[in-house]
Amino acid sequence: MKMGVQVIIATGKTRPAALAALETVGLTGKGGVLSHTSPGVFLQGLQVYGKQGTILHSQLLDPKVVSETFKFSMEHQVPLVGFSADKCVTLFAHTWIDKLHEVYYEPQAEVMKSIDQIMEVKVQKVLFYDLAERVANFLRPHWSLVARGRATIVQALPDMLEILPIGASKGAGVQMLVDHMEVPIEQVMAIGDGENDIEMLSMVGWGVAMANATERTKAVADAVTSSNNEDGVAKAIQNFILSGVFY
Repeated sequence: MKMGVQVIIATGKTRPAALAALETVGLTGKGGVLSHTSPGVFLQGLQVYGKQGTILHSQLLDPKVVSETFKFSMEHQVPLVGFSADKCVTLFAHTWIDKLHEVYYEPQAEVMKSIDQIMEVKVQKVLFYDLAERVANFLRPHWSLVARGRATIVQALPDMLEILPIGASKGAGVQMLVDHMEVPIEQVMAIGDGENDIEMLSMVGWGVAMANATERTKAVADAVTSSNNEDGVAKAIQNFILSGVFY
């Protein structure tokens, strides 16, 4: 940052979750990486904040898809959370839904009384949370078929399945933000490890995948750094920014 490089968070998380996570390592507030007045891409590109932290883009999931997913959640008793800007909603309490708050810093999900009440909330994406095996063998095949042409299916982690508005991605949010900031995409480096990072790593000037990234993510990257347990992000910044190789 002292070199004049703008550091921006692009995440599937809500902004409050990203702030809470970064606060633990002293990277929030004035002079930090993220604050309420800084740009950022959240909720897989569905909530984008521009200069001075003002809302640049906010996109909603098809209400019919929202209704169908929550009906499915109740029928199969699969934990499901709806995300709306800085708020999370669900239809029933579950230890895994608590984990989203306790481990992943997301706002504590508010338990709504009915699907009708859920529909009053402007849901931007939904997230199923289940065993990785069930996600791979049941949830993903089912929703890839049912939501085809109506929504985008993506996974950041093996035990989570997210359903977004059709065509939405973290990459689309990043593109919108860099256009707003008038920064050529060729001058952007991005680092990621999940399936939800593929579009972003593909479009920037220098895409870096973590060693723990999915194989599909590594395949589109320009370089692969160490894993998240081996300071891979720090090494990428050192090797490609501070050394002057990319910047």
